[in-house]
Amino acid sequence: MSVYGSFPGSRPRRLRTTPAMRRMVAETRLHPADLILPAFVREGISEPIAISAMPGVVQHTRDSLRKAAVEAVEAGVAGIMLFGVPADENKDAVGTAGTEPDGILQVAIRDVKAEVGDDLVIMSDLCLDEYTDHGHCGVLDADGRVDNDATLERYAEMAQVQADAGVHVVGPSGMMDGQVGVIRDALDETGHEDVSILAYTAKYSSAFYGPFREAVASSLQGDRKTYQQDPANARESLRELALDLEEGADMVMVKPAGPYLDILYRVAEAVDVPVSAYQISGEYAMIEAAAEKGWVERDRAILETLTGIKRAGADTILTYWATEVAGWLRNQ
Repeated sequence: MSVYGSFPGSRPRRLRTTPAMRRMVAETRLHPADLILPAFVREGISEPIAISAMPGVVQHTRDSLRKAAVEAVEAGVAGIMLFGVPADENKDAVGTAGTEPDGILQVAIRDVKAEVGDDLVIMSDLCLDEYTDHGHCGVLDADGRVDNDATLERYAEMAQVQADAGVHVVGPSGMMDGQVGVIRDALDETGHEDVSILAYTAKYSSAFYGPFREAVASSLQGDRKTYQQDPANARESLRELALDLEEGADMVMVKPAGPYLDILYRVAEAVDVPVSAYQISGEYAMIEAAAEKGWVERDRAILETLTGIKRAGADTILTYWATEVAGWLRNQ
């Protein structure tokens, strides 16, 4: 019998022959509306400040943030996640600047809302770490440990002022027990029932946050291992997920994205709410650094990592390349 008549009977390569064929049978597709742009706005600066560990990313002025928001809308990006960076002299032990109506994040929310209205989903980081002089995500007790329940009271105040400023979605990122429920109650009790909560459900204590700490001018002393998740644990993320959903989370997140695709897959398989993943600063910095050295093809590496995150189950992806990649996708 001729070898051509018996082997191989199936040839998957037929579906890889041309770019058009590969596009037609692609199982995973990125779209601009899948992407959310994290953005930093710093108090008291007149020009954007480059973040050395994150080439191409800056601490925005209020004016440059408005421009970035417009560019994101024009590219088709779904949302923008805002992080405030207060002046050092405005940091204190309880993060007062985070709950002042005229604090930098609240001002930035109003600026973006005035500029783009509802054309972009405006999200805000709801955490104290940017505003405390010790850099932790909560209030410290007499022994220097993060006091979970005292921190929840501050989060409730933050939720109210961010909602008053016009935010569409709050993103509590501090990993305090009970934070979603307390924030939901605070929003509902102050007439902000329509403000959504994107829960940082599985936020791991990661080595990849380093560049972010430069981006927010962190004052962190010590580490966050007592409240962020241990990278060794997977089942624990599903426990956190169940609690966040019970407390009223509208959307859930896995952070970081790339090193935790297994967690992302488990979460996506378990829920019927939208799932986000945050491609964090260290993930961004590694590709940019390797591309600068000529060790990887930058654009291909970016798209491959984002496609992998989407394939693992993310409905939306927070990435510092959001506007750039959205432009690529629109021009395909």
